[in-house]
Amino acid sequence: MIEPLNRAALDDSHGELRRPWRRGRLATVTGLVTVMAAAALLQALPAAASQTPTPYLPKPTGSQPVGTTSLHLKDTSRPDPWVPTVKYRELMVSLWYPARSPGRKRAQYMTAKESELLLKDGEITSIPADTLSKTRTNAFTDARPAGRKHSLPLVVLSPGHSKPRSVLTGLAEELASRGYVVAAIDHTYENIATSFPDGRVATCVTCEISKEKGWWVKLEKSRAADVSFVLDQLTGAHPRWKSAGLIDTSKIGMAGQSAGGASTVTAMVEDPRLRAGIDMDGTVESAIPASGLSRPFLLLGKPATYTPGKGETAASWERVWTGLTGWKRWLLMTGAVHLSFTDLGVLVDQVGVEVGADIAGVRAMDITRRYVTAFMDQHLRNKPQSLLAKPSASYPEITFCDPRKKTCA
Repeated sequence: MIEPLNRAALDDSHGELRRPWRRGRLATVTGLVTVMAAAALLQALPAAASQTPTPYLPKPTGSQPVGTTSLHLKDTSRPDPWVPTVKYRELMVSLWYPARSPGRKRAQYMTAKESELLLKDGEITSIPADTLSKTRTNAFTDARPAGRKHSLPLVVLSPGHSKPRSVLTGLAEELASRGYVVAAIDHTYENIATSFPDGRVATCVTCEISKEKGWWVKLEKSRAADVSFVLDQLTGAHPRWKSAGLIDTSKIGMAGQSAGGASTVTAMVEDPRLRAGIDMDGTVESAIPASGLSRPFLLLGKPATYTPGKGETAASWERVWTGLTGWKRWLLMTGAVHLSFTDLGVLVDQVGVEVGADIAGVRAMDITRRYVTAFMDQHLRNKPQSLLAKPSASYPEITFCDPRKKTCA
């Protein structure tokens, strides 16, 4: 007998889907699903409705076309933290940027193999295995960048544990259309599938590791090291991207979802080049030093997990809040589930998978894009945003929380 969807099962203490035998492993495409329940729902669809539509990402709202490229990087200064026999840390990074004009070739969302492994991990068998690889994006491969030298802010993106960098493409395209360079990192062996240019596919070693106390701290610190290395490769004396001269190295921010959001805190503590940060629905395990973190920070999550005073995971944000000594906000999106802050909230709606969200994926993406962009505009471009000062009638789903009073309004 298939059990009905259990929304409480969508989150454990790190915002991942609970699987008693795979704690901390995202079995939904960080939720592409609550696994068997969603698979059963798909199998029950009438034959006429079972033809899977081609997924697509909503168009970005900025005025500029978007280009994209990828970088294959090797950090020979350290071994891989999860596979010690690999003597260097190998990463794939996607870049998005404002382009002079649209290109001829739209970028692929992910490879067919990545789609297959992601759906398999979620036990989704009722749609073609390559479905996600066909997702229509809005960026053009290797389009010519636009902008003056040292004029474009840089935003680093980090996905949730077991998730590929591609699940933050919708947010990346939005930022790029508004004049940002965006770098999304695949944290190798922490993701269900990372494809390299030579055809190799690295799978998720950390998904099978027992998550003992302190393990998530190790993950957050490892990701912080990944971020610093990527910044070195983009802003150092010999940058790996030929158009890196467009980046304004004094205006660098970071945002992440789930483990990527938690790692944003650690990365900011470790690397002063990061001037502002956002944690989207990620429980933070690492500590902020007693001296505090004075740079701007935004906590953006869902009420079920992060309402102040409502449990262990909310307490992690309360601890972070105390350590944040500069500009800060704690915002919650009504109706959201964990994957609502990624492309997956949109894509699962399009292919007919129910994940328990009370907000449409397109609306959740619109809100996420709007608030992330407003935050980066205010703190990297010095453009004050009234949206961040108080609740907005245009976005009633967003509530502002006061941890001292343990209230949200």
